[in-house]
Formats: sequence, structure tokens, C-alpha cells
Amino acid sequence: MGQAQALIIDDEPDICELLAVTLGRMDIKTESTGDVAGAKKLLSSKPFDLCLTDMRLPDGDGLELVEWIQSHASGVPVAVITAHGNVETAVQALKLGAFDFISKPLDLNHLRNVVENALKVEGDAPEQPSRLLGNSLPMQDLREMVSKVARSQAPIHISGESGTGKELVARLIHDSGPRSDGPFVPVNCGAIPAELMESEFFGHRKGSFTGAISDKIGLVQSADGGTLFLDEIADLPLAMQVKLLRVIQEKTVRPVGSSQEEVANARILSATHRNLGQMVADGQFREDLYYRINVIELNVPALRDRGDDIAILTNVILDKLNSKAILDSAATAAIAGYAFPGNVRELENMLERAVTLCTTGTIGEADLHMRSSASTIEEAPSFTSTYLGNQVEEVQRQAILEALEKTRYNKTAAAKILGLSFRQLRYRIKKLGID
Repeated sequence: MGQAQALIIDDEPDICELLAVTLGRMDIKTESTGDVAGAKKLLSSKPFDLCLTDMRLPDGDGLELVEWIQSHASGVPVAVITAHGNVETAVQALKLGAFDFISKPLDLNHLRNVVENALKVEGDAPEQPSRLLGNSLPMQDLREMVSKVARSQAPIHISGESGTGKELVARLIHDSGPRSDGPFVPVNCGAIPAELMESEFFGHRKGSFTGAISDKIGLVQSADGGTLFLDEIADLPLAMQVKLLRVIQEKTVRPVGSSQEEVANARILSATHRNLGQMVADGQFREDLYYRINVIELNVPALRDRGDDIAILTNVILDKLNSKAILDSAATAAIAGYAFPGNVRELENMLERAVTLCTTGTIGEADLHMRSSASTIEEAPSFTSTYLGNQVEEVQRQAILEALEKTRYNKTAAAKILGLSFRQLRYRIKKLGID
């Protein structure tokens, strides 16, 4: 690989010079331009490995340029330079596809971290062994989104019921991105006592409080160069939410008892099975933090919504257990018709228990020890339930068609009318066979 090439877009000569000198010391060749038109011309005529752009330019703004790059030079990671405190604009840029953002006044250590991470991005995310198994449309969409967001440094929030595999998704994002050679640090936010939380997250200095007999590195610093995965983030106390918000916005951290701030070079991924939007409405979760961690949301589908994936997962789990046991027809039907309130985790536990207790080599329905029938779907749907299902689908089809016609087949606008995300609408269009 030859010398890396970077494009700097800023109408302030001093900023351009500072960036060029800093990148030059990293053995990166740079070119500079002061406006959007010049940037488009250069990006269209030669290859670049990285683009750094200011948000305010004489003939447009950085957001317009970020959007243009996604369509015309999608292989080029672009980081935006924002005014201090203007985090809303930075979040908007990340949503449009920016790799990362840098705040003014420029912190050169943070700048170098952003550049180093950006240069590790080469086209599409590296191919990973398929850990998100299943052929259902929701899983196909999820795998596609993981491959897209892995290249970015935008905060990702992973939603979904307990047991769906949210940490598995977080690990795959980490392993598929430019930080894959760095640490992946998972944290269960509900498992840390409130009085120890600040010290656990940010570390402390010797003597900063009773019992602090030596310096301690916090979880944020231990994820340096890698990914910090905040599982069950809804369990964070409000006071801790304020401190986490500062880490995300300023990309710095201050250990307990220290007067010095340190650069925080960790990508933040978060997850919860709870409805964060409702918690914000109820005053239980800070709205500003919600919008910082939820730049992009990935929803992991419930197992009951994944159709034939249940059979695929059943076979894979039995293979993993090195079991020669097979399911009889009644057990197969019972698994296919069960609602799985505990999702994939429940399926794993159920099969492991059945394999352990089975003495004949054939797993029967009784060996599965399923929950009460209130949690299950009827094994053999009656004519009435089938009819009702068809009626519901017809109502959905008509509502979607009306919304599409009203918006002249603009799916984004139709989704808004229906109260769905774009991806949810696209999934229903496919499922209902709407042309």
C-alpha cells in the first residue's frame, strides 16, 4: 500500500495548515480546498483514503458534502469538524454517513485517533463468519445494517427483547469494523453498585477516597482503541447519565480525584430490552443522552417473528451440544408453535436441558419443559385463527397501499404516516407481497 492520501476542506488557511502538518507527520499526503465545489471536483477526479471537512463552507455546508460523498465516493471515510458544543450538527452528520466528528478547538491526539481509525476502513467491512444465523427477512436486514454501521464510528443503540442476541450483534459490529484489533469491553450497567459506578467507569487516583489504595484504570479507558458496550443502559442512574453524556460529547474522561482529563478513544455501543423512548417521556432517562447514543438504532427481532429460523437454530444448537439426540414430530411441532418469550436464550436453555434429561436418544415434547400454553401459539391453527390472520393481513395491506398512494409512493413519507420506521415498512411490503 502506497502513501495514504487525505483531502482537507476548510476555508480557514490556519486550520488547513494545522491539519496538513499533523497528517504530514503521520506520513499522509494531503490536498486542500476551501469550498464544496472544489471538494466535489477533487473527489471525482482522484482517489482519497480520507476526507476531513469543516461544517461551514462559503458555498454550502459539510452536511451537504457528507450526503454527496455517500452517493459519489462511498468508499471514502469522511470526518466532520464542528464548532465546540455544536453536537446536534455532529449527530446529524453521523446519521448522514460521516465516519466521525472532531470538535474545535482541535485536540491533536483525538484528531490522530480519528485519522488512524479512518485509514483502517477499506471499502466494505471485512467478511466475518456468519454468527447471525437465519434466512428470515428481519435477519437479512439486520446483517445488512451491521455491515454498514461497522465502518462508522457513530454510536449505535441495539434494541430488542431479552435473549435475542444483542451482545452478539455488538460483538459483530466491533469485529467487522476498523477497531477489530482493539478490545471489546462489555459492561452490564445494572450490575454495578451506584456508589462505585463513577470509579468503575472512569477510574480513580490513589487516595481519592477511602479504599483507593492505588490508581485504577476505568472501563472507558480499558476500551481505548476498541469498543465499549453498555448493556442494559436503561439501568444507569440519572447522575451517571450526565457524566456519560459528557464522555460521548467531549470524548474525554476525568478519573475520580484527578484534575486532568484524558482522551477517550472508545466507540460506544449500547443496548437494552426496555423502551428508552418511553423512559424519556416518563422522565426516567435523559433526552439529550438518548439522542446521543441512538444516532443509529438496530432492532434485533424476536425469535417468534423469524419463521423457519427456529428450525435452523435448533439444529445448530444441537450440533453445538455434540448431541446425537433428535426431536420427535410432537417436539418439532411444539417448538415451531411456541412463542419463545425468552427468545434464542430460552431455546438454547430448553434444548440443553432436554439433551441432558433425554435417555432414549429421542427428545419428546415433555422433555422440552415449555412454559404454560398462555405463552405459546396454537400448534395447529384452526380455520378461525387462519381466517383472522388473513383478515389482519388484508387490513395491513390496504393501509399500506393507501399511505403509498397518498404520498405518491414515497416510502419514507408513507412510513411516517403509518407510524413505522422505513425498514419496518419495507419488511411489511415484502411480507405482504405488495408490488
